[in-house]
Amino acid sequence: MNAISPLAFVHPEAIIGDNVTIEPFAYVDRNVEIGNGTHIMAHATILYGARIGNNCTLFPQSTIAAIPQDLKFKGEDTVAVIGDRTVIRECATVNRGTASKGFTIVGEDCLIMAYSHVAHDCVLKNHVILGNAAQLAGEVEIDDYAIVSGGSLVHQFTRIGAHVMIQGGSKISKDIPPYVMVGREPISYVGLNVVGLRRRGFTGERINSIQEIYRYLYQSGYNTTQATERIENELPDSEDRNYILDFVRNSSRGIVRGNMDV
Repeated sequence: MNAISPLAFVHPEAIIGDNVTIEPFAYVDRNVEIGNGTHIMAHATILYGARIGNNCTLFPQSTIAAIPQDLKFKGEDTVAVIGDRTVIRECATVNRGTASKGFTIVGEDCLIMAYSHVAHDCVLKNHVILGNAAQLAGEVEIDDYAIVSGGSLVHQFTRIGAHVMIQGGSKISKDIPPYVMVGREPISYVGLNVVGLRRRGFTGERINSIQEIYRYLYQSGYNTTQATERIENELPDSEDRNYILDFVRNSSRGIVRGNMDV
């Protein structure tokens, strides 16, 4: 049974699941779908093209599926998708896609903290955390379990790998390869995200193998092309090795630089 306040506006064409709570002064537009068990708090705004999963929570003043802040947008029919069990905190915004992809996606079990912005055509996979006031420009891609700490600015088309930890207040204009920590100014590689990997169940042996890959990339004195060739030729085949190699070789912006102090 749904609990929809008579003081909320819910368009009659919106598709509302079971056991949904919509508090006073929330706004739900047409062409919106809201999954089972989701809680829409007071003054949240769910606009045309929103697809909200099951058991999500949207806090006051959050806005989902506003049109892109992109001058190339011509009113095309696009969506913003929020995965199951994701939490969108106060005043956070997720814009819908443009003709480039047609969608913006925030995956399952994500936490988008207050005042964060997810721009058009971004794709966030599962268990991603955006800290307070983190700002993603258009077409950013973030892999599973990455954490972008508060106040960070992410340039358009940037990709962030899985299990990455980014220092608060960072300016990110290069791709961040998987499993690492980055910080300082200008932003640079500062080591492996060992604590995060242990929390995710990575064994010591697996962490050591990943560390060896990054020694080649950042501490060997090789350029990126030389390092990837040596990694492929000299280190054992593994899922982690191949993921890192694919990420680095397919990076359109280039990966974040190393730091001589590492």
